[in-house]
Amino acid sequence: MKIILTNEVPGLGVAGEVVEVKDGYARNYLVPRGFAIRWTKGGQKDVDAIRRARKVRAIQSLEHANEVKGKLEGLQVKLAVRSGDSGRLFGSVTQADVVEAVKVAGGPSVDKRTVTIASPIKTVGSHRVTVKLHTDVEANLDVAVVSA
Repeated sequence: MKIILTNEVPGLGVAGEVVEVKDGYARNYLVPRGFAIRWTKGGQKDVDAIRRARKVRAIQSLEHANEVKGKLEGLQVKLAVRSGDSGRLFGSVTQADVVEAVKVAGGPSVDKRTVTIASPIKTVGSHRVTVKLHTDVEANLDVAVVSA
């Protein structure tokens, strides 16, 4: 079955690619989870739109990735969250929370799928987060989690 990937699927391809997979894999896994849509003759418009959106979000060159890395590592990111008296959070900090905090701090826009949190952030304090900007470039970002 021919499908159009809407998200990156490891071992299969990136968003916007048209790939051939087994019927059951597409019908039971990829399509219901939103990783792909069925290919149709009119689906080429969808493929083009997905590729354009990915190109806008992606960091194209190594120089641009290093520039964004310098901006990210120079930021002081504060994230105000609800916490108890002992400093434990009600829940944990997610990648989307980090992306929003970077945006509020005046940093460059970052895709939440590129943010890696080594261990769940469940306490108030300073925590290290990694942002993969390019295949060769990763930025280490210190996020200060404070009680709101």
